[in-house]
Amino acid sequence: MMRMLEAQAPAKQTATDTISTLSGRLASATLLEDRRAAILGLRSFAKEYPASVASGALRGLIASLTKDAEDVDTLKVVLETLLMLFNPDEHSPEASDEIALWLADEFTQRQDNITVLLDLLETPDFYSRLYPLQLIRAIYGARPERTQECILTAPLGTPRLVAMLDDPRDAVRTEGLVLLNDLSRSSTELQKLFVFENAFDKVFDMIQADGSLAQGSVIVQDCLSLLANLVRFNASNQTTFRETGGVARFAQLLPGGTKKKKPRIPEDDDDWKSPQADKNIWGLLAILRMFLVKGSTSTLPNQNAFHKHGLLQQALNMAFDSSSALPIKIEALNTCADIIRGNSRIQEGFAQLQVHPFIEPLTNGVTSPKSPMPVYIIDALLDLALTPASNEMFDLRFAACECIKAYFYNHMQIRVHFLNRAIGGHVEGGDETANALTTLLAGSQGSQTIDPYRTWFAATLIFHLIFDDLEAKNILMQVKEGDEASGEEVVTCIQTLSAHLIGSLQLGEDERISIAYLMLLTAWLFEDASAVNDFLGEASSIQSLVQAVLKPGDDHVVTRGLCAALLGTIYEFSTKDSPVPRRDLQAILTSKLGREKYLNAIKELRHHPLVRDFEVMPQMGSAGGSLPDVYFDETFVDFLKDNFSRLSRAIDRDPVIEIIQSHEGIDRDLVDSLRGQLDEKNQAIEKLQGDVLTLDQKLSQEQADRRRTQESSDSQVSTIKKINEELHINHENDIRKLERAHKQATLELENRYNLQIVALNNKLQQASKDASMNLARSKQEFDEKLHEANVACADLERRLKASDSARSEALETVRALEGTQKKTRDEISTVTQTLGTPPSPTIRHIHAHPFPFPLFLLYIAQSPIH
Repeated sequence: MMRMLEAQAPAKQTATDTISTLSGRLASATLLEDRRAAILGLRSFAKEYPASVASGALRGLIASLTKDAEDVDTLKVVLETLLMLFNPDEHSPEASDEIALWLADEFTQRQDNITVLLDLLETPDFYSRLYPLQLIRAIYGARPERTQECILTAPLGTPRLVAMLDDPRDAVRTEGLVLLNDLSRSSTELQKLFVFENAFDKVFDMIQADGSLAQGSVIVQDCLSLLANLVRFNASNQTTFRETGGVARFAQLLPGGTKKKKPRIPEDDDDWKSPQADKNIWGLLAILRMFLVKGSTSTLPNQNAFHKHGLLQQALNMAFDSSSALPIKIEALNTCADIIRGNSRIQEGFAQLQVHPFIEPLTNGVTSPKSPMPVYIIDALLDLALTPASNEMFDLRFAACECIKAYFYNHMQIRVHFLNRAIGGHVEGGDETANALTTLLAGSQGSQTIDPYRTWFAATLIFHLIFDDLEAKNILMQVKEGDEASGEEVVTCIQTLSAHLIGSLQLGEDERISIAYLMLLTAWLFEDASAVNDFLGEASSIQSLVQAVLKPGDDHVVTRGLCAALLGTIYEFSTKDSPVPRRDLQAILTSKLGREKYLNAIKELRHHPLVRDFEVMPQMGSAGGSLPDVYFDETFVDFLKDNFSRLSRAIDRDPVIEIIQSHEGIDRDLVDSLRGQLDEKNQAIEKLQGDVLTLDQKLSQEQADRRRTQESSDSQVSTIKKINEELHINHENDIRKLERAHKQATLELENRYNLQIVALNNKLQQASKDASMNLARSKQEFDEKLHEANVACADLERRLKASDSARSEALETVRALEGTQKKTRDEISTVTQTLGTPPSPTIRHIHAHPFPFPLFLLYIAQSPIH
């Protein structure tokens, strides 16, 4: 029996069938309650079966956003279902990244779908704001470009999104902030529109409300991220920011400015610092640097605005504040470098600023209680960059070096002044630590082997002082080592540097030291024959460089290439009067070194990752505490790449041909040939002068012929003008005749058409009269027939009333006869009982057929009367 019942039971419905049924109900339901029930059912399947729900009910769900927008509960369920479709269960059999793409396509292919979500942001309900923001963010994650286009096109799209930053509820405000971050990351148009809606002030207000940089949470980081997106490579927004008081807000946020603190309970320490504080400060400094991009048109006004509001001094104070974290110090110095770089007015006043230098900790880890005396910023930066330090301090030293380079960047007077100060300090025997020139000329020492970047930073600074500057090179060439009066050998600065270079190569010191000297010497000797001759004053250096190029091993590719580049530079700019003549140099390069090995060394250097990939390699310290992989200066790498081809061709140049350098005039070997060329040109000039006289005569004749031709042409032109005037007159007469004929024809046509219109009006009036007469006749006939019908109707009503009256009288008569009949029956019954005898046949007959006459009367009464 049970088996029979089970066989008769309906089959179980699968999830797919249920989803299909619910989707159909959602599409066909007319009542709100029915749609809500269907959506609730679909929501229960959305996580587990996203593909099935999306394929069957997505358009219905989107349509419900418009239909049921007034019902908050239904709207909440719809939005939750859509969000579940974008974030299905990871273990769902239908989970796939393509579902999100398909859902995003469905929303973005129709502008109205995105507009509906933006319209929901106008509602005050919490979920009606939060869920659309999350949904738009999910759509953007799948189709970013199309989502941005839809928001740009939607009416009031950007104002509604920016307005979410003013929502009093943290969740909505935070979600709006994150969405604005995503949308503004790659769209310049949206960035401008957000700024137009006063996004800057709203973001700053959020930062202040959250406790500013020191006490703010991760919300501050999101705010800073949005600020970065709005101003990065966007000169228009940067100008708006600058003109609307944004720089002053920056000054308030940075440490040292006036700021509001986040309200806290009374027992909390007022100096409480958020764990996010260092990240927040670093992030704001990074945003400052976005305003100071090298080469941007808005950099100069941004620099002036930052300097005006004291941001340069604030950044310096942070950089030299012992309580600042190391990443903040680094970013602060980089910010200072960006503020002053290329701005002559700020550069000239920068050296007058003072800071408190770092306090070195004592051996037991306790710092000195005494605050150091303030020093000038340049001395503090030099001391920071050139003092040996641990590898963890590399980025800070690198930033200090960048700040010094920015101080004299593109400012000739400051470069010369800085170089003279360095030379003066070296000659006077001042502090070696704060003098880059003294550090270089002192050579390698034990401490430098441990810290090769001391030499590297010093060489980089001198390199930037003399690079592409002949005056600075000549000033530095005057520096000499040794006292001739005391019998010491006098050695020039270039020879001292080359000796240290050879020593570092032979002793196998850290490669960074050799590279530092090679960078400086290569840039110094390039296009400077005097410097090349100075270097060749110590001829043994050439042999040492050749040996360095010939040294085998894959770990010396960079030094081999740079030594080859230095040799190529020396040969390229040497002269026949050099201490080692060009012909001898060529013999050394081709015989002892070899052309192939020279070119191979240049090629290997060119393709080495440190040179080839320099732009994409981070120039920063390593995280493991080892020496950083920083070997080159950026400017030197650019110089090297620009001249690789020239250095490769240098070895093939004939030693007789010397490079003419503009600052030294013409080589004397060429004077004789130039004089011969001058004589030839003088003879050619005399010949040309004779030709000029002949041409002058021909010119006079041609001018006379031209005058005659001109007079004939003028006569012909006069005749043509007269003919042309006559033609104009005839043409005007013809036009007037045609106008009169046209006017006459027009009048005739108007008269003909007016007569036709009058005839048509007469016909119309006659037709109207005929129609009126026919209408009156028809109305009269209809009125007569209506009167006759009314009379007949009245007659029939009278007859009907008479018939009703007769029928009533007949009914009363019948009723009276029936009463009499009944009374008679009763009397007969009484008499019969009294007599005790059966009734007579006559009486029985009466009983059997009682009173047929009244029935006849009744029939007559009920019959209609005609």
